[in-house]
Amino acid sequence: MRFDSAREAGLNEERIGRIADGYETALEPAEALSLPQNGTPLTPKEQPASRGAVSICSMEVAALKLTDAIIGIPGPPDEEIVQGLKAHFSDAEITELALGVGLFLGMSKVLINLGLEPEDMPVTVVPTPG
Repeated sequence: MRFDSAREAGLNEERIGRIADGYETALEPAEALSLPQNGTPLTPKEQPASRGAVSICSMEVAALKLTDAIIGIPGPPDEEIVQGLKAHFSDAEITELALGVGLFLGMSKVLINLGLEPEDMPVTVVPTPG
């Protein structure tokens, strides 16, 4: 499932496919390509499509690190993750990210436990809540 606001911001299956273990090390090339002459970062939709196997901006890395912390070993995120989040997101946005990941994780666990998660599922675009 994909939210329509994420699609409008440039999220597509190619960008999602670039996210793999080690995404943190692909930061520098994406950051370099995302800064035009005036220094204002480009949105993901404005960034060049072919930038190598994996290239994501520091805001995306911060969100992915939060996701990894939530689905990994239970406990509060370390200070590096907190600072990365605060550099890019408001407290309300961090809360929204955390709750969104938690809700999807919880529902996935329930569906798996009940044997209801399908083997293959088409991508569905839905309106962003709120």
